[in-house]
Amino acid sequence: MITAQVVFATITGNNEDVADIITERFEDRGLDVNQSEISQTDPTVFNEVDICIVCPYTYDEGQLPEEGMDFYDELNEMDLSGKIFGVAGSGDVFYEEYYNLAVDKFESAFLKAGATKGTDSVKINLEPDEIDIEALDEFVDALIVKAQTKNND
Repeated sequence: MITAQVVFATITGNNEDVADIITERFEDRGLDVNQSEISQTDPTVFNEVDICIVCPYTYDEGQLPEEGMDFYDELNEMDLSGKIFGVAGSGDVFYEEYYNLAVDKFESAFLKAGATKGTDSVKINLEPDEIDIEALDEFVDALIVKAQTKNND
């Protein structure tokens, strides 16, 4: 059975909503999935699953979540070869060029760790709406297909 771990960081609750939507979609598709808050999670948890997901927020002018800095730094040092990853996060377009930069930074960290990008990252403005939920469902479905394909290789 394919397994997944969803890790989120949130201030406003929007990224927890994103993580909830992703987790629910995995459950609806019959996968074994766990969800956790970034400050309560050791990144080595990704060694135990097939699909690794982070839902970060971007603070101020492109900064990573303070409570997720250790997680991010450790992720950069890991070997996640053979793992599929995805990144989805809520931000605020008010910050213009800094909009959702944490999503890009976590994507780069996963690539540095040797993980395989399962699908394009999803960036959501503020609270997820119906269109965002559809995008997140497609995001999860693409990750599952990628994991199934890898398992069949």
